[in-house]
Amino acid sequence: MRGSSVRATPSTLAMKLADNGILGVGIIGAGRIGLVHLEALSQCESANAVIISNPTVSKAEAAAAKYKVSEFSGDAMEVINHPDVEAVWICSPSQFHADQIKACAAQGKHVFCEKPIATDLPETIEAINRCNEAGIKLMTALQRRFDPNFKRVKVAIENGEVGETVQIKLCSRDPAPPPFEYVKGGGGIFKDMAVHDLDMARFLMGCEPVEIMASGSCNIDKSINVLPGPEAFDTATVLMRFENGKEAMIDVCRQAPYGYDQRAEVLGQKAMIMTDNTYPNTARIFSADFTGNADMPYDFFMSRYKEAYVQETLAFVNCLVKDEPAPCSGEDGLIALVMAIAAGMSAEERRWVKFSELAPQLCALSSDLGVSSLTPEECAVELTSETGALNFAQLGGSLDFASSTKKAADKTRNALASLFGGFNKD
Repeated sequence: MRGSSVRATPSTLAMKLADNGILGVGIIGAGRIGLVHLEALSQCESANAVIISNPTVSKAEAAAAKYKVSEFSGDAMEVINHPDVEAVWICSPSQFHADQIKACAAQGKHVFCEKPIATDLPETIEAINRCNEAGIKLMTALQRRFDPNFKRVKVAIENGEVGETVQIKLCSRDPAPPPFEYVKGGGGIFKDMAVHDLDMARFLMGCEPVEIMASGSCNIDKSINVLPGPEAFDTATVLMRFENGKEAMIDVCRQAPYGYDQRAEVLGQKAMIMTDNTYPNTARIFSADFTGNADMPYDFFMSRYKEAYVQETLAFVNCLVKDEPAPCSGEDGLIALVMAIAAGMSAEERRWVKFSELAPQLCALSSDLGVSSLTPEECAVELTSETGALNFAQLGGSLDFASSTKKAADKTRNALASLFGGFNKD
């Protein structure tokens, strides 16, 4: 266990990545997700887990012993400041992500961060900006992109196996509704659940969304009816139109009594490709009164997406060693959040919401508080493309909280949090 931290100097910020061909990695968080990534790293020849931390230090000690990690700590900053750590895997609770990302950026450490990047939109943008300013890579762990089933659908689209995409359908249903306290303050079903499907629709479509229509209802757990806005929904439907003129349909529900239901379907002009649910085995029963799978689909996300968690870890290690772009960037995480915000607006106001509608609100706040040098009108033009999609590459730069005064940044953060709400859950 380390007893002191090491502070970076300007020379250490210019470190050469993986000088010996082995990437030095630190892990923050020894919970379920942290252990999944630690196990993946232990199987990776081009990465070496140097240190792991957890507030309950006994968990970090147990993980270090199991996976032969040489050091452990109860302090996340000892991971970030460790001189042999070149990249940090942030697997801590959501409310700590933004500060830990910014601390990594200050030390010149690349970041792999479990979703979400931050608990609100301003902090998300600030964290991304800090990484961009520091010249480090930031990967958002939207693990479904790395699931073998969904990845095969993407390959079929890219290889022209289905022809030009006509429409996309996504289905996401959990085995059972989460506890009331999980839903409360989580920002609603679009932010804490459908955000994965919104990202997958964009990932498969290969272009930016233009407008969205969403609706929600409470059919499973009536206790959440007292919660505000989309937090009161346990069932929702989304229709999203993209700049190529094509549409994606999404349905989500917090309960499917038969297990995890996660499917995708893409109809093309030449063919259709679809995925099925994942089962613990391929055994099937044939009897006088039943024909089908011997067991139910996986009923826990850690089991359903175990291979995806491994693959996303290996993908980030590979991009660092080869100095390639992060396969799922911080901007991808930001866009997923913006899509979830727009879906919530649509459901509450019962109308189509154009993504360009968000530009004036964001730009007005940034201009009024001195964060952007552009007028609100100029900023809105910069953020909106000819197709009506938001130019997300400009979004982070226009709202550069890192370069504003702390007072202005705090005022902006509070105003945007009031406007757009929180984003709390993995």
